[in-house]
Amino acid sequence: MSPYIVGFLVPLVVTLLLRNTKNIKRRGVPVDVGGEPGYAIGNYRFTSPIITAWEGISTLAELFEQSCKQHRDKLLLGTRKLISREIEVAGDGRSFEKLHLGDYEWLTYGKTFEAVCSFASGLSKLGHLRGERAAIFADTREEWFIALQGCFRRNITVVTIYALLGEEALCYSLNETEVTTVICGNKELKKLADISGQLDTVKRVICMDNEVPSNILSSEQRLTVIPFSDVEILGRENPIDADLPLSADIAVIMYTSGSTGLPKGVMMTHGNVLATVSAVMTIVPNLGSKDIYLAYLPMAHILELAAENLLAAVGSAIGYGTPLTLTDTSSKIKKGTKGDATVLAPTLMPAVPAILDRVRDGVLKKVNLKGGLSKILFDLAYARSLSAVNGSWLGAWGLEKVIWSFLVFRKVRAILGGHIRFILSGGAPLSGDTQRFINICLGAPIGQGYGLTETCAGGTFSEFDDTSVGRVGAPLPCSFIKLIDWPEGGYLTSDSPIPRGEIVVGGPNVTVGYFKNEEKTKESYKVDERGMRWFYTGDIGRFHADGCLEIIDRKKDIVKLQHGEYVSLGKIEAALVSSPFVDNIMLHADPFHSFCVALVVAAQSTLEEWASKQGVDYSDLSDLCKKDEIVKEVLGSLVKEAKKARLEKFEIPAKIKLLPDPWTPESGLVTAALKIKREVIRKAFAEELSKLYAS
Repeated sequence: MSPYIVGFLVPLVVTLLLRNTKNIKRRGVPVDVGGEPGYAIGNYRFTSPIITAWEGISTLAELFEQSCKQHRDKLLLGTRKLISREIEVAGDGRSFEKLHLGDYEWLTYGKTFEAVCSFASGLSKLGHLRGERAAIFADTREEWFIALQGCFRRNITVVTIYALLGEEALCYSLNETEVTTVICGNKELKKLADISGQLDTVKRVICMDNEVPSNILSSEQRLTVIPFSDVEILGRENPIDADLPLSADIAVIMYTSGSTGLPKGVMMTHGNVLATVSAVMTIVPNLGSKDIYLAYLPMAHILELAAENLLAAVGSAIGYGTPLTLTDTSSKIKKGTKGDATVLAPTLMPAVPAILDRVRDGVLKKVNLKGGLSKILFDLAYARSLSAVNGSWLGAWGLEKVIWSFLVFRKVRAILGGHIRFILSGGAPLSGDTQRFINICLGAPIGQGYGLTETCAGGTFSEFDDTSVGRVGAPLPCSFIKLIDWPEGGYLTSDSPIPRGEIVVGGPNVTVGYFKNEEKTKESYKVDERGMRWFYTGDIGRFHADGCLEIIDRKKDIVKLQHGEYVSLGKIEAALVSSPFVDNIMLHADPFHSFCVALVVAAQSTLEEWASKQGVDYSDLSDLCKKDEIVKEVLGSLVKEAKKARLEKFEIPAKIKLLPDPWTPESGLVTAALKIKREVIRKAFAEELSKLYAS
């Protein structure tokens, strides 16, 4: 019998056997909990929430020190060497910075620990006192990690601030937490200089870039600026014993980027973050020193902060990159040179759905441009593989799967270095289409997580072998997930066939509350009669039979239309963003009207390709977005996606406004995690929304 026949028959027999079994793997099980009545689920492997996975370890400082002793000579932190920085001028006169980056230069665990101890001692020698807070205000880089761990060794609470935060929110965050030391890069130093007169308590700035711009501060400004390397030298020459924290001490005050209003500071203890780190370690199999992690998401986001602390705890290597230098075709990479993923060849990486959507769109765009046999082969390989992933015995199994992997998908995998074995996705719902695309083309499972800053990113996480889409997995071992009734929205735990309700998260990962905001803390946090702390998320979910959670709605995003119909803005946006014409979208519903409208950020390449095929004349993208035929085509595409998602007629936008300019964190219209700032967008485009309803 030939290998091909064996490769076909064996999976076929196994598939048929599996399809005939009625057994469902239980990933979450009902648990008895206190507090408000509801339907609660816990992880099937643990009877009570996990606090720490390491015996005798109760803080992040202890965990890091232990790991550095165990893995002293292994590589920990890697940064690419800058070879050259050039400015390219486009045909329209716009200039773009292009970087030529070299190989990664590494610090071992032992050398990193020495740097951390030196920084901790240097910080104290500079005059930073016990009880004072330090802020890290910078893009993700190795100095960020060293500064964080250095502060932990002196029991200094770290205030984390997004590098893209606006001046008002930055000033508010620093003043509210009474920060005395700010650790930042040159780019952020310029922002601090602009608002230095409004800062009440900041005394010193430690600049991660050794070449501090001269005359950035005027003689009247009282801030002292010290290079990061000088602080390390000072500490090396004047070593001070560690002042290690306790589990209940506040490790981080993390300012959310805030999709509405000013940011809130979430207080996280060492025990809170350690619980999440311990829980995730039990989910991803074989984490260890063979893994290489590509770090590029903001470390001021709990997803990245927890991930880096976990990987440093298990002996993995962490290589730093940026979203703009990630791949060979990223916008800041000089043509002909390599992106971060190609050079690093990571085995693990995090992602937010917006980035995975761009990976998918980029691959499909390339395939469509090539056309011909390449496109036919890709479409066939993808269709056959998709059938197999969906459980069909007629899909690509065995030898055929290997052949497609080698001939077609190997080139796609090379985009992210060719060695990815697991992707962690969080921050927002990931569409089923994108999840399947990444599963097939990269050959790696995606672990979808659900958590919030207030729960230290802990909540639920899909297991390695869970290939379902549209769900966020079972509760992490550190958490209990409870659904409670929300009668006003029509979601009840008694709903048939499966319970629905507001998601409440309980466990040792649930944070202390909001800094200096007792009213908001009391509103969102509750402690039950058994002493367990619960956070009320405002998200609506439902549990599947195997104990996995699905997010289906959000309380704050629901609007009642003129005739009494309820519209869930987030749910509809998640369905419509799948349109190839859409880069981003915000649905708007006015209670005084009977229909919805939408602001649609155009996907430039798709629009221009369609216009070219249809012979539509235009001068630029802005002009194209005003063409009636384009607006009609995009609206038709949205209707098509709405029908696929089985939306009601009143949920489909009746009118749209096409926008040419992307929504970026720099524009202030989306957060650093790329979530839309609904209120900010409404105000920015108030005139356009008004015209849509008036016309």
